[in-house]
Amino acid sequence: MSFQLNEISVKQVRGVSSLKEGELHAFGIFTVKDLLEYYPYRYEDYRLRSLSEVKSGDKITIQAKVIGIPVMQRYGSKSRLSCKMMAEERMFTATWFNRPFLRDQLTAGREIILNGKWEQQRMQLTVSDSEFPDQGVKRGGTLQPVYSIGAKITQTWIRKIIAQALQQYGDLIPEILPQDILQKYKMLPRKQAISIIHLPEDTKEGQRGRQRMVYEELFLFQLKMQAYRAVTRGRMDGVVHTVENAVVREFVRSLPFELTDAQKKVELEILRDMRATYCMNRLLQGDVGSGKTIIAAIALYASVRSGFQGALMVPTEILAEQHLRSLVRLFEPFGISVGLLTGSVTGRKRKDLLASLQMGMIDVVVGTHALIQDEVFFRNLGLVVTDEQHRFGVNQRSVLRRKGYNPDVLTMTATPIPRTLAITAFGDMDVSTITERPKGRIPITTYWVKHSLMDRVLGFISKEVDQGRQTYLICPLIEESEKIDVQNVIDLHVQMQQAFPSYRVGILHGRMTPAEKEEIMQAFNNNEVQLLVSTTVVEVGVDVPNATLMIIMDADRFGLSQLHQLRGRVGRGKHASFCILIADPKSEIGQERMQVMTETDDGFEVSRRDLDLRGPGDFFGTKQSGLPEFRLADMVSDFAVLEQARDDVSVLVGDASFWTSASYEPLRNYLQQEEVFQENLMD
Repeated sequence: MSFQLNEISVKQVRGVSSLKEGELHAFGIFTVKDLLEYYPYRYEDYRLRSLSEVKSGDKITIQAKVIGIPVMQRYGSKSRLSCKMMAEERMFTATWFNRPFLRDQLTAGREIILNGKWEQQRMQLTVSDSEFPDQGVKRGGTLQPVYSIGAKITQTWIRKIIAQALQQYGDLIPEILPQDILQKYKMLPRKQAISIIHLPEDTKEGQRGRQRMVYEELFLFQLKMQAYRAVTRGRMDGVVHTVENAVVREFVRSLPFELTDAQKKVELEILRDMRATYCMNRLLQGDVGSGKTIIAAIALYASVRSGFQGALMVPTEILAEQHLRSLVRLFEPFGISVGLLTGSVTGRKRKDLLASLQMGMIDVVVGTHALIQDEVFFRNLGLVVTDEQHRFGVNQRSVLRRKGYNPDVLTMTATPIPRTLAITAFGDMDVSTITERPKGRIPITTYWVKHSLMDRVLGFISKEVDQGRQTYLICPLIEESEKIDVQNVIDLHVQMQQAFPSYRVGILHGRMTPAEKEEIMQAFNNNEVQLLVSTTVVEVGVDVPNATLMIIMDADRFGLSQLHQLRGRVGRGKHASFCILIADPKSEIGQERMQVMTETDDGFEVSRRDLDLRGPGDFFGTKQSGLPEFRLADMVSDFAVLEQARDDVSVLVGDASFWTSASYEPLRNYLQQEEVFQENLMD
């Protein structure tokens, strides 16, 4: 299969100057392939409509005749031009802003095509675009693609350049899907699909093009994962952990609590994988506080007892320090040494740690992404556990894998995803789910109050803190500007200091250094700080059992999953805990979100309701789940297509001819190009 388009610079398209080439680079467009796969996100409808069928507020395109004398009003450098028009025996006024040059062209009797917003009562059209049929119509009567662009690139220019690229290079667009699949679903050829996504005759045709390319995206995504899985499974060269059940049981008995049935089931699945000859690649999902960390500890213990080293990778330094403390507590009685590697570990300390890792003197290392840097070497890495935002793509995961000889990998997430979606979305992984909570966890009571009741909330804080407990107060990230966000937190901090002069009020935000954050969390942990005012830095995994009150300001600015994650920071000790959402949501959805939070504290239920409320597109915000992003496909609204693609790929990858037959060569080339395989496995 020829990948020529991938090798042709976008500068080869007629009309792209060196300057414009640089501007396209800013949008990730470097080659002709990138340009042709830069799809519009909607279409503007310039098809002519009749005034009798339009409603007030509609954006419309109509053909009219100039019947009045144009009137121009100037306001400094700005201008407003109005002129009477006639369309289908109806008279109306057309208004342009800042288009003074049009005045001389609006001559009585001349035909004009107008596009703009219609106001029924005033019989007025605010014009955004206009053209004269006697000068040759460019847009009237068509559907025009709308691209996500900005800076100096205009819609008109990008439309022209993409049309030019299709004309110059359209014939080189290669087919990648196998013929049998194209026939099975009566799909458009790739060349035609890409072309009509950019230049559709009508909406229906645009949809057909989109459907074909959505299937292809999801098919290739599944292919990448399932082929990776088939090859790693087939190799049988994973780490084999030989730990005895009795040894693991001894550790489990030493824990300060009993495992739930769900934890026991998941533990067995993981140990079975670890003892097998293939590489474990498992996703462990469970609600906030369902006890995933303890499962990770059991797996790390089993790895060390089998003669290997273990690594636990987490998204933040605060979390790394916290895991370090709990693992040291659990492992110390068994003589297992635990080290910490984050960006803040520097100088002599870092050197010593790296040397100890390489010599095998450290059994388990906890760290941030500092763990995948080049200078980190293990003596004998057997298990890698990654937590939360480290949902690595196949390629990054392999970086960590290569730190050992195919160690087992366990990925943990607290964003509960409906199981069928998880299995399909993480096709290269086995999925384990913890559905119940540890015994003795007291449910968290959630209240939603308006801002006007802030005084009562302050009274509630007083009551909790006077009983020796602690409180979080979370401020949302509102502005684009980090400066303003930090200011919001600082203002709230000052207010709380004034409201509670006898308590120590701490502050935590993204602009502080790791050392400052660590210091304040340490003080909060030791109850030297009673009230912590913070941005969402505390969202992931911070564990302070004495904190019983979580107050979230402007809670309607958060997504449901995020609210649920934040709420999970309390309720970790033996006292009853509360979450108070302070919000005056304007929209129905905002009010419903608050309602959901007060009705349930089950993450899977919250997740399901979130999906219903937000609609598919926004549910998996990149920040929340690490689900892959696509150019056209949407994991949730296109879920039926995703499942279909998964099944088609599964049949294909399971067929021996896939790895040898000439008809599947384009797909094998694609896998090679995506570096799914480290060695050259596809001879």
